[in-house]
Amino acid sequence: MADLPVERLGGKTLLQYAHKPMMDQLAREGRCGRLVTVPEGFPPGSEVANTAILGYDLNKVYEGRGPLEAASIGYEMADDDFAIRCNIITLEDGKIITHNGGNLETNDARVLIDYLNENLAKPINEREGCERVKFITGIQYRHLLVIKGGSKHIVCAPPHDHPNEEWRGLLVKPEGSVCCDSVATDGKRLTPQQTADLINELILRSQELLAKHPYNLAKAAKGERQANSIWPWSGGYRPSMETLMQQYPQVKSGAVISAVDLIQGIGKYAGLRIIKVPGATGLADTNYEGKAQAAIDALEKDDFVFVHVEASDEAGHDGDLELKLKTIEYLDQRLIAPIYNKVMTWDEPVCIAVLPDHLTPVEMRIHVGQPVPFLIWHRGIQADSVQQYDEVSCVSGAYGLLKLDEFMKTLMSIS
Repeated sequence: MADLPVERLGGKTLLQYAHKPMMDQLAREGRCGRLVTVPEGFPPGSEVANTAILGYDLNKVYEGRGPLEAASIGYEMADDDFAIRCNIITLEDGKIITHNGGNLETNDARVLIDYLNENLAKPINEREGCERVKFITGIQYRHLLVIKGGSKHIVCAPPHDHPNEEWRGLLVKPEGSVCCDSVATDGKRLTPQQTADLINELILRSQELLAKHPYNLAKAAKGERQANSIWPWSGGYRPSMETLMQQYPQVKSGAVISAVDLIQGIGKYAGLRIIKVPGATGLADTNYEGKAQAAIDALEKDDFVFVHVEASDEAGHDGDLELKLKTIEYLDQRLIAPIYNKVMTWDEPVCIAVLPDHLTPVEMRIHVGQPVPFLIWHRGIQADSVQQYDEVSCVSGAYGLLKLDEFMKTLMSIS
């Protein structure tokens, strides 16, 4: 939900402009600061930022989005699996129009993924003489491509970072200076070039196949956006991560609440219990009240609860100013306020932190790796001078500028 100043809002950011009395109250009663969530040399993606917020060293655990989403879906990766996030996107006139296939629904996506497995993966597997490729259904437009023996040393373009750009120039390439990971001694590991060639073949063939599918033919007849290409990106091997409980002895048990596979996957590797809320969509129409109640219920038995809402990010990618403002206000009144009002009735002490994972400026429509504002509140905390929660006000917060795992260490040091 963090953003940059917007001229249409009189030079204010969306957090400065939005009506968010609950967050502002927590900022006044608590302490604020800013947090660097993206380490140098890493892309400003949700997989990086959320892992850093939870206190992990990305240099040790980062393997891209694919393995995290595999964990969430329940796919157990083998040692020779290369798992890569696979969007279904919309292309028009040679350009990427949207990264989400026209807000593709999961039930429709499942039909398309089954179709690609039968008509795209199966022929390649027959040609290879082994099960080299398979697609796995995720949520909405977010899916998984698993390549047996694929190399992670490739360069992919996240589709949400390239709206209205020509897609051909964004096809997969091998890393420029890779001399390792060429071919395994058993001959089953693909080189980076072979992996890039295979993925690009899948992209091109998917466009031919999806254009003929009844779902897209019906969309075309109505003049609506089609889900007409796959777009794989952010892949890796099975990561090795300590649980949150191993890292922080203060946490005996925890839970994660999110509609996004990626976040659930991070939570699974972190040892958190995954709570799926009916009606949670990852969009502005998500079930805010359901997430709030799930968080309250989890706090009855867990020490740590990580609640993630994707709605503002998606509105930012769509460049929808009014919708992004609404998502901030919905978050404030329909999720944070009910949690606050409930825990205020408890004798048990509860600490609340509020922060974005990264900026998704509505006028840029991409992720930006600048510091994000955060607040920490609990009864008895010594308040600082910040009077409202936004990117500008939090600069003067008592916590100053924290980096990466310093946020979690700060949170865990509160007694």
